[in-house]
Amino acid sequence: MLDWTTDFFQQHGAEQARLDAEILLAEALQCQRIDLYTRFNEEPDEAARGEFRDWVARHAEGEPVAYLVGHREFFSLKFEVNSSVLIPRPETEHLVTEALDAIPEFDHQPPRVVDVGTGSGNVAISIAKHAPDALVMATDISDEALAVARRNAETHDLSGRIAIVKSDLLEDVEQFDEVDLIVSNPPYVGENETDQLDKSVLDFEPHQALFAGPQGTDIINRLITQAAERLASDGLLMFEISPMIADLCRQMVEGAEGLEFVRIVNDLAGLQRIVVARKTS
Repeated sequence: MLDWTTDFFQQHGAEQARLDAEILLAEALQCQRIDLYTRFNEEPDEAARGEFRDWVARHAEGEPVAYLVGHREFFSLKFEVNSSVLIPRPETEHLVTEALDAIPEFDHQPPRVVDVGTGSGNVAISIAKHAPDALVMATDISDEALAVARRNAETHDLSGRIAIVKSDLLEDVEQFDEVDLIVSNPPYVGENETDQLDKSVLDFEPHQALFAGPQGTDIINRLITQAAERLASDGLLMFEISPMIADLCRQMVEGAEGLEFVRIVNDLAGLQRIVVARKTS
């Protein structure tokens, strides 16, 4: 089953055909991926085979594996995902790492952290899990996304530690007068880039969380302006970007009153991925 499915996915252009096949079969059998190799001579029952065949057909048409199985791993934690939220990606783990490195350095303790556009809550929850003293708030404009984030916070026993708030960026963040750290994986795809997106992204992931104006900078521009107003002195803004707009984002930060550009962090592929800015006194 794995060999046939891997070949089938490869014929349909899947970049990680074997991994996709293993994830789907393990989920159908309700076991861990490693168990597939200790149960290699087992014949799955018809119910599992039927579910697996359905998922294989849907994935071949572009539906992401994470949406089919209903979860995705991020920062070594398991998160519920559905079509209301973006699928967490490894590149975004750099955002969490940068945040966790910065949190101990803030003079204000406990530090106040806001994750803007939280989606599934993966960034906010990962930060809260590894920085137990931080006060964490997660915002999103989508009610459906907020519902997913709340379930994920409950799953990881963090419901009492993360305030999950409906807000257009920082507009309705009232709990904190000033914020020490703002993190965000905002929409940053330009509307003219649709022909460059994979079918699995364009047809299945929420456009509200993907697109941000002609160049992909509309939301980031608003976030920079609001962050400059809400950050405490020496507070930090960190947000994920596409390498295509790195120069534009740096220019926007440098042109914002009250912020100074700190650096751009590269991802493991060497691509510019995380912009870091600081509130000036």
